[in-house]
Amino acid sequence: MITLVDTTLRDGEQSPGVSFTVKEKVEIASLLSSIGINEMEVGTPVMGGNEAQAVKEIIGMNLPSRILTWNRVLERDIEAALSCGAKALYISCPVSDIQIEKKLGKKREWVKERFSKLIPELKKEGLYVACGLEDASRANPHFVLEISSLLEGLAVDRIRFCDTVGILTPFKTFELIGFLRKYIKTPLEIHTHNDFGLATANAIAGVKGGADYVSVTVNGLGERAGNASLEETVMALERLEDIKTSVDTTRLKEVSLLVSVLSGRPVGYGKAIVGDYIFAHESGIHVDGVIKAPACYEPFPPEMVGAERHYIIGKHSGISSIIYKFKSLGITINREDAAIMLPLIRRMAEEKMPLTDSELPDLYIPTLAGQRGLFY
Repeated sequence: MITLVDTTLRDGEQSPGVSFTVKEKVEIASLLSSIGINEMEVGTPVMGGNEAQAVKEIIGMNLPSRILTWNRVLERDIEAALSCGAKALYISCPVSDIQIEKKLGKKREWVKERFSKLIPELKKEGLYVACGLEDASRANPHFVLEISSLLEGLAVDRIRFCDTVGILTPFKTFELIGFLRKYIKTPLEIHTHNDFGLATANAIAGVKGGADYVSVTVNGLGERAGNASLEETVMALERLEDIKTSVDTTRLKEVSLLVSVLSGRPVGYGKAIVGDYIFAHESGIHVDGVIKAPACYEPFPPEMVGAERHYIIGKHSGISSIIYKFKSLGITINREDAAIMLPLIRRMAEEKMPLTDSELPDLYIPTLAGQRGLFY
């Protein structure tokens, strides 16, 4: 089984313009835990204020999920996390030369020294320590292996491989994680970003390459183009790769809606897994197929993610669509009736949005009356 690490409350909230209140963070954490998310990264305590308060409150809820905080390789970050009651910490440090030299003004040796100093002290206190290798995808692979070997020797609990700027492809992800897995026995985590639209694909490739943990966010919320999407990653693992997770998929739509509302980021109609229109069928050929056997045009039942199937009456509708739609509204019509209505429905749909359930019954009697010369 693969463990999902949800970082909506840390990396997700770093999406420009997104800010959760303490109460909202608590609500999101509670819901995520209830659907089976076993681990959550909930914030950066050294920021203080409401950030630290939210971390304290979530830890104080004693959820069954492991609660982690994000920290740099600095003593003040660690102290802030411990003051919030943290028992599990991410210790993160850049490992690419561009970030070590340009951002930190340091050398590779400094990275090794920082990890070597901090981790033994934390492990001595019985803390769960996960180490994040920031920008690992742009780092020298042999230096990544060198750092990973060092961390393994320090008995860290897991190592997070970060594609910080989202430049990996699934093929390269598989190769890099496989390379580490060949030499490193410590559990590995893959953390991906969506700058090229490949975050979820890279997350799956990381698992296939040997990662034991996957970082995700609800709706793919995150910096720049976002992160690997919780709902996409879970369903791809379970349905496409037959890899089990602990997540109750029937509640994915519920979680997506909550985070969408609280973040102020609407979910697109066509958003994979949770979009409102992904189980909406308009094409007459498709509707006919779905009525006969949903699997003809659906990769999985909508109920599996807490969604519903919809039949849309519009420009591309056919006779079967109209008959079925009217039946769902409690009106029985035959093929002749549907054929009479079809041209008008298509003309109306070309001029506006697809027809609503409230419009169709009003259209029914006048249309047939006009065609048959009847008066109602």
